[in-house]
Amino acid sequence: MEQRDSEAARPTLGVGMVGYAFMGAAHSQGWRTVGRVFDLPLRPVLAAIGGRDAAAVRAAADRHGWAAAETDWRDLVTRDDVQLVDICTPGDSHAEIAVAALAAGKHVLCEKPLANSVAEAEVMAAAAERAKANGQLAMVGFNYRRVPAIAYARRLIADGRLGALRHVRLAYLQDWLVDPDFPLTWRLRREHAGSGALGDLGAHIVDLAQYLAGEPLVGVSALSETFVRERPLLAGASAGLTASGGAERGQVTVDDAALFTGRLVSGALASFEATRMASGRKNALRLELNGELGSLAFDLERLNELSFHDHTEPAASSGFRRILVTEAEHPYLEAWWPPGHALGYEHTFAHQARDLVHAIAAGTDPAPSFADGLQVQRVLAAVEESAEKNAVYTPVIPERTSVQTPVQTSEQASVQAQA
Repeated sequence: MEQRDSEAARPTLGVGMVGYAFMGAAHSQGWRTVGRVFDLPLRPVLAAIGGRDAAAVRAAADRHGWAAAETDWRDLVTRDDVQLVDICTPGDSHAEIAVAALAAGKHVLCEKPLANSVAEAEVMAAAAERAKANGQLAMVGFNYRRVPAIAYARRLIADGRLGALRHVRLAYLQDWLVDPDFPLTWRLRREHAGSGALGDLGAHIVDLAQYLAGEPLVGVSALSETFVRERPLLAGASAGLTASGGAERGQVTVDDAALFTGRLVSGALASFEATRMASGRKNALRLELNGELGSLAFDLERLNELSFHDHTEPAASSGFRRILVTEAEHPYLEAWWPPGHALGYEHTFAHQARDLVHAIAAGTDPAPSFADGLQVQRVLAAVEESAEKNAVYTPVIPERTSVQTPVQTSEQASVQAQA
């Protein structure tokens, strides 16, 4: 009884979400769970969820525990019971919703990638910087930072256990587009998604490379390819990474795969592979970092494990060892299960919500910020430019002093809230 009274006495944080399918469900799980697991300074309340289809958004609200449903995101961001707007729509609507929400005095969480272009990302980062003066905070949702093993890897690197970094290599492999008859969903159309595997998967591994290394990429050399250039037009609604197609076909306007190398500011070399055409690989995000004193390796399909090699140990007995990242001393694990009881993909969204709630309560900058999201967007733009020039080395454009206006109008940036 005392615990319930204590929870009721805590200030609330009303959350409004735009979008209700794959990412909407994942973010809903995080918001619904976080206050029941972690001791938070604010109590998240699922105030309202938004989407264009009234029946579908009402069903999503009932399924995921949202108190109200809205069919116009503009009404959602101005609700008095919403203090934070969580954006889970396709990239073509991120800038418009985020800027409006910040202008309305709301905190913002925006799913990755931050935008579909550097110009839009610059506008969003500038709006976030202005809003910070009024106490509004903005964070971009790179949830893989919140995998305990990855967060622990960052701690080891920051503590100097690898020494100076030499190599960073990352690959994100999926196979849901191998079938040439998979239909033409919004993820395969540039006007909605911005890019293909590059933005969808490459954004994650670019962010992880810079996060783990603690330094930015300064240049890239890239190749990309679209292997299936026409697909059946979508018949009905898509759900997550599944959909059905009709008889007519349309053009794929994004990449199927991207390969690129890069250089970090310290001189360390990096390599990246992002593809949705790797048969047999469902969600294989793999990374390895090699330094002068040791190495780390991780595979998302074994997300409770981290491989660590200490190169300072005697050669006769040294080698990679498996660390089971389930101890209470590991990041985020103090609130979960006894050692050896594994966590999953959905827990990263609860950890993301936890970190954002603490930042809002303390008035501190959340990470990754919109500025971090903008840096990732600049790398993605350099990758596309390099690929267009057949792998010519392309510098990542540094921050500009002037901010361009978004490239889309409100009408063009229609909200695909069912995504």
